Parts: sequence; structure tokens; C-alpha cells
Amino acid sequence: MSKISAMNKRATQALAENISKQVEHFSKKEVECLIREFNVLMAEQNNSGRAVQGLDRGKFISTLHSIFGLTDDRMTGRVFRTFDKDNDSVVSMKEWIEGLSVFLRGTLDEKIKYCFSVYDLNGDNAISREEMLHMLKGRLIRQPNEEDPDEGIKDLVEIILKKMDYDHDGKLSFEDFEKAVKDEHLLLEAFGTCLPDFRVICNENLLSSLNFPIKNSQSYSLLFLFFQRIEMFEGHVFQEQFEQ
Repeated sequence: MSKISAMNKRATQALAENISKQVEHFSKKEVECLIREFNVLMAEQNNSGRAVQGLDRGKFISTLHSIFGLTDDRMTGRVFRTFDKDNDSVVSMKEWIEGLSVFLRGTLDEKIKYCFSVYDLNGDNAISREEMLHMLKGRLIRQPNEEDPDEGIKDLVEIILKKMDYDHDGKLSFEDFEKAVKDEHLLLEAFGTCLPDFRVICNENLLSSLNFPIKNSQSYSLLFLFFQRIEMFEGHVFQEQFEQ
């Protein structure tokens, strides 16, 4: 290992130790892997001529498409804004790891806050009828001879409000959304997919071929996808990490 490589490794380990103390759900080794993946993505972005101090909207959204199986453009832009906590139009390394901690391993309470933030399009702490209509457009299959497909969406919005609007004020507050999701978990992504699509990500054949045990954990397969992309990180570390 060259002197520069050794210095880079020590710097990454020190950064990972610092971040792992501030971020829930990831160990130091996992944070180190996520730092390396962030650097890989940044190198790809900068090689294309976009030299900024974080993942820009385009690179972030392409990562949501290719790694996490999120393809709804109405949602991916909102996911970017939710990760970008300081609203500087890029996702920094710390924002990336903090966002992924909820995205991949968040508790139900954390995911409720995250999804509500994605769906609250104008940031007024409520999901209005208009916001619901906007998010649900294009998600319903148009029926033959249907003159106004928007009518079906409007009907669906009224059904949603009837089920989720507990204080009957014509919109969903965070409290409404939280109560509805805790009563019925399937409502977590009621207005669009904004969490990883594990059917796309989990490749059990790949895991089996590498003698990785198939655990009853979706985030396990997701994190493995990250780790196997990072060529600089020795393979035995992955197995050592997940066998602990």
C-alpha cells in the first residue's frame, strides 16, 4: 500500500468514526463503506464535468434509479430535497449518510417523518388536496372510454381523506398521517414510492453465489450492494462485518 493510500485510509477511518457517533443505525465499518461509495459517486460525477461539493440533483436521482429502484420522477426530486437538509442544491457526505440511515434502516417513526416530508410539497406541514392530486397523477391506469381520468384521482383523494383526515379539516397534518400509518402500515407510501424497492435491489442469486447467508433483513442486501461496488474495500471485511 502506498503512503498516500495509507493516509487516505486513515483519514477515511477517522471520518467514519466521527460520523458514526452522530448517525443512528450504522456501525463505524458501515459508515466507512458508505463514505467510500460516496467518493465513488463523486468521482463519477466530477469525471462528467460537474465539479461541486456534493452529489448534485442529477447524480443523486440517477443513483436512486440505478441502485434503489426508484423511478417515479415526481418522487425522486422530493427525495433529493429531503436528503438536502441545508437546501444548498447538493447532498453532502454527511447528508448522504444521515439520509441513508433512515432510508435503509429507519424505525417506523423515522420513516413516517421522512415520507411525510417527501409528500409535503410546499413545506407547510400539511398534505393538501392539491398536493395529493399532483402526486397521484399518472399512478392510476386510465380506463377505456374514460373521458376525464382526473375524476378518478379526485375520487381517490376523497377516499384517502375520509380514511386519514382524522380532524376533518380537508388536509393531512403530520398527526393525521402518523396515526393513519400506525393503524395501517401500508399507508406509509400512500402517495408514491419514496423508499427503496427491494424487489429490484435484493439479488439472492448473487448473494448465494458469494456464500453470503440470506438474512431476513432487507437492509442487509441493500448495504451489500453498496459494499460489493467498492473495489478498494477487501471482500473479507464484508463477510466479517455481517457475521458479527
